[in-house]
Amino acid sequence: MILTYIAIGSNLSDPVAQANSAIEVLKQHPDLNVTAVSSLYSSTPMGPQDQPDYINAVVAVETELSPLALLDCTQSIEQEHGRVRKAERWGPRTLDLDIVLYGDLEYHCERLTVPHYGMKDREFVLYPLAEIAPELVLPDHTPLTALLEQVDRNGLSIWSQ
Repeated sequence: MILTYIAIGSNLSDPVAQANSAIEVLKQHPDLNVTAVSSLYSSTPMGPQDQPDYINAVVAVETELSPLALLDCTQSIEQEHGRVRKAERWGPRTLDLDIVLYGDLEYHCERLTVPHYGMKDREFVLYPLAEIAPELVLPDHTPLTALLEQVDRNGLSIWSQ
């Protein structure tokens, strides 16, 4: 089994319900074993600011799926939740599932890059990840704690009703 981390984000169609539903679907998937789930976090949009705030989380998942099979799985879950892929980068979405890490693998192809290309700069990935894996060291040997020291929280907070 490979330990992977999947980031969850949503800012449309009841983002809290979208995130919680995605977590439940991941838990029920026969090829995935969810071992940890972060709190839900509220964050400002990374892209255009004329969109709602996001709800984010990170889930630790053990799997025997290959990286591309896991990508197919996450994209299927996104589609089930109404995700429509548009040309607009960093626009609003019902659900975004990103494979942040796949074990110690460094992998790049047209469809997938792991570690996720932007994870080191994204507070909405790093802080939830640190909540469930505080001692994590990335495949390039960078401790997660070192990344947290360099990234501003940008108003990121644990979501509460």
